Amino acid sequence: MFTAPQLLNLINTYLSELKYDRAPHNLYEPIKYVLAVGGKRIRPVLMMMAYNLYKDDISDILPCATGIEMYHNYTLLHDDLMDRADVRRGKKTVHRVWDDNTAILSGDAMLVLSYQHICSSHSAYLNEILDLFSSTALQICEGQQLDMDFELRNNVTEDDYIEMISLKTAVLLAASLKIGAILGGAPKKDSDLLYNVGLYTGLAFQLKDDLLDVYGDPIVFGKKLGGDILCNKKTYLLIKSLQMVNDNQSLELNKWINATAFIPEEKIVAIKNIYDELGVMRFCEEKMHLYYQKALDNLDKITLTADRREVLEKLIHALMLREI
Repeated sequence: MFTAPQLLNLINTYLSELKYDRAPHNLYEPIKYVLAVGGKRIRPVLMMMAYNLYKDDISDILPCATGIEMYHNYTLLHDDLMDRADVRRGKKTVHRVWDDNTAILSGDAMLVLSYQHICSSHSAYLNEILDLFSSTALQICEGQQLDMDFELRNNVTEDDYIEMISLKTAVLLAASLKIGAILGGAPKKDSDLLYNVGLYTGLAFQLKDDLLDVYGDPIVFGKKLGGDILCNKKTYLLIKSLQMVNDNQSLELNKWINATAFIPEEKIVAIKNIYDELGVMRFCEEKMHLYYQKALDNLDKITLTADRREVLEKLIHALMLREI
């Protein structure tokens, strides 16, 4: 059974050997730039690990794993553009290095390339894999639209938020595990349970991301802190705060949410102070641990040898703590 670092090394090596020699040069340079920046490659690692639970030789699925990583990075190009983000993984975002149009078009090219890589899957499973991958891609678009819609609403509930992050973030982790299991020949019960493992892990992962955007180390986090605050993103922290504020805190919080002109650092500090006063970090951590436990509960229902279960369990734990 391969460990997560071993799988990461395999996918990184494979990605580094990919050639994009087609013209025009300016379409493919951003793609090479994004892939060279690196990242944790969580989704392809999960996919390969799920496959490795059932089969030992993973060389055949590296192209499919690449398709998942390519797709994820395509979403980041467009996400950064919509959020006007300056930094991703400690490097300038594509629309800052090049321009908005390049980020859109190179992202579109990455989407096409991701499908080409996915289509390299074994023909016996191709229809099932493509159906799952396509439905997941559509769900992610739905989640992104909900995320943008929420920026204009102050009545977003916790359930609304969980639905949004399930679509925008968690379903791709879930699909990655299920695709790996399907390609590995896993029983349907196992592949469905692994989907649930990925879904709950993704929810815990995004809740941790909400915390890190406010309370993390910007060097470790790979981007500036407070980006969600500046964009009025309805994170779990903000939603919980809107539920808990007293009259004075409500006035202060809504003042910053509705402000059209402000000094970014002042807005971040002011809203973080309200979060601290309300103690919403603790509520977010409790929610995160709830989904983490649900992921483990689903993993426990799968018949696996102890050593194989342990490898995946360690990866899930590391994802929740953002140690990977």
